[in-house]
Amino acid sequence: MRKFQKVLFYFQDERFLEIIHALEKLISKVLAMCLIIVIFVSIFDLVKVLSIQLAQEPVGFFGGGLVEIFGLFLNVLIALELLENITGYLRKNVVQIELVVITAVIAVARKIIIFDFNKYHSLELASLGFAILALSFSYWLVKYYNSNNNS
Repeated sequence: MRKFQKVLFYFQDERFLEIIHALEKLISKVLAMCLIIVIFVSIFDLVKVLSIQLAQEPVGFFGGGLVEIFGLFLNVLIALELLENITGYLRKNVVQIELVVITAVIAVARKIIIFDFNKYHSLELASLGFAILALSFSYWLVKYYNSNNNS
């Protein structure tokens, strides 16, 4: 009976929410550490590809590898934005929708920049264009809502 009361004690609303909150914080910190590792690996990959491209005899400017280099740069930028999302959540305990939308815009823009016209059809490009429009509208809506609430 005593153990049952102890278990019930932790399932009371306030105690249970404290446990959930502590777990959310722990998971966010683990995610942030994993993302930092991913960022360093991405930077290493970028430096490796960049040094290989510079060491080769370039045909034009970086030959055909320029798009790949831009993609790697944007990978690092997306990872940094994700890290900002996580640290923002750790600071304020709120998912900042504006940061999430900006990260999504960067991710879709990356996909458009590295789009291979030989591999995909125009329908995929049109879909990415629609995604950018929808995300841009979402960003405008969030900014509009935030500016009206802060006034």
